[in-house]
Amino acid sequence: MHAFDWSTGYASRRSPVFARNIVSTSHPLAAQAGLRMLQAGGNAVDAAIATAAMMTIVEPCSNGLGSDAFCILWDGQRLQGLNASGCAPQGWTPEYFAAKYGAGPTAPPKRGWDSVTVPGAVAGWAALHERYGKLPFADLMAPAIETAERGYAVPVIVQDKWRKAAALAELTGQPGFAQAFLPRGRAPEVGERFAFPDAARTLRLIAATKGEAFYRGEIAAAAAAHAKANGGAMTEADFAAYRPEWVAPIGRDYRGYRLHEIPPNGQGIAALIALGILEKFDLAALDVDGAASQHLQIEAMKLAFADVYKYVGEPRSMKLTPAQMLDDAYLARRAKLIDPQRAQDFGPGHGPTGGTIYLTAADAGGMMVSFIQSNYMGFGSGIVVPGYGLSLQNRGHGFTLDASSDNLVGPGKRPFHTIIPAFVTKGGRPVMSYGVMGGDMQPQAHLQTLVRMLDYRQNPQAACDAPRWRYFGGVINAEDGMASPAVDGLRALGHRVETFSDSYQDYGAGQFIWRLDEGQGDASELGYAAASDPRRDGQAAGF
Repeated sequence: MHAFDWSTGYASRRSPVFARNIVSTSHPLAAQAGLRMLQAGGNAVDAAIATAAMMTIVEPCSNGLGSDAFCILWDGQRLQGLNASGCAPQGWTPEYFAAKYGAGPTAPPKRGWDSVTVPGAVAGWAALHERYGKLPFADLMAPAIETAERGYAVPVIVQDKWRKAAALAELTGQPGFAQAFLPRGRAPEVGERFAFPDAARTLRLIAATKGEAFYRGEIAAAAAAHAKANGGAMTEADFAAYRPEWVAPIGRDYRGYRLHEIPPNGQGIAALIALGILEKFDLAALDVDGAASQHLQIEAMKLAFADVYKYVGEPRSMKLTPAQMLDDAYLARRAKLIDPQRAQDFGPGHGPTGGTIYLTAADAGGMMVSFIQSNYMGFGSGIVVPGYGLSLQNRGHGFTLDASSDNLVGPGKRPFHTIIPAFVTKGGRPVMSYGVMGGDMQPQAHLQTLVRMLDYRQNPQAACDAPRWRYFGGVINAEDGMASPAVDGLRALGHRVETFSDSYQDYGAGQFIWRLDEGQGDASELGYAAASDPRRDGQAAGF
């Protein structure tokens, strides 16, 4: 192969993709797997499941067969939400971690079996198919099985993330990791073939049993045996007890539209809180890329995170309800704390009394699916069950060991989650299915891109392409491409701004499908406009 310089590139602008049936995600092979289902007579749910299965193979640095997942979908009549995030093993108590790791740690470990909750993604696929699927479930697994067995050429951005992970001893030392993901003793090179026959075996078992083998069969038994052999608490009973949960999305009106998110244990409520605060300001009167607009968005996001990090966790353990956190009078009071002339640090307002992939698919029948699945921190726990290619998330690290927290670890509890699909409606009708990957960047990018579309009338691809900021640990990270006057202006307002580029996670990567008639007519007439983020290898594909 010719020795290309794969890092050379130039600033470019992608164009929106218009079609009546469409899939958008961060890897072209996965988008095409979903499109294959639509062309075979399947619906958007069939396309989403096939795309999600393919993503576990072609972007393993972000997700795997041991991922968690969430979904919001418009089924043709109403919005539905699915929480397929996993629960803690029954053996996980604060005492379990104290006895094993001492009193020092503030959270469960970042890697290894003691970071793994029961993976929910496969159960999510099965639940979606049972309720909405048209094609046989096994057909949806076929593209991923074929690709896992045949192999594929590793693309540029996936390879970069893979290479960086291969330098982390905390990952490479985990049982099964090197065997699965460093087949030549290193990460694959760009354009080099990677095959995953162990994962193909597992996908065949999932296909044949509609996921039962994963939770109550051969795969669960193998995972539990591996956990026991490597000091983990996970058992077959933990797998067998798991069920995903259908939930009602929560929402907030903004500029005549309504943004919907999955309710806690996820952080989607942060975007709703921030929008509720921003609604009190006339953003459209400010320059879209200027410091004044960015400052207001940043301050609203800070206020939202102050509440979310304090109060969001397993819903049954939360002291506050989502309704309390989204109360309009409360958000109006919080908005008054923002000073347009200076940056501030905010605490939570209520007292105690009161590596991810995203995909979206839409079909000519009007069904729209917003779906996200993740191993959390890149390759997750680093654990890969030998013989099965089962790469497991590390969502358990999202718990806390602070006894005063709503997010305290406990048997059967779900941890605070970062992955959040989103959906926009207008007058109760579907408008946009979208999401942006990237840890705590997700609600921040939900906010930034939606503000660009609704306040500034930027099309979905332009809103996706635009440079972003990220608030993290008291610092504002500004993406390369953000105008110097805006960066200088934020600094003048007192923000600590650091400018750097990260094509993979730090500024998120989005996929968007906007219904051109905004739900007013027949989806088969006008169809959709779709966008795919240039920060990943992906594409929007349709017909």
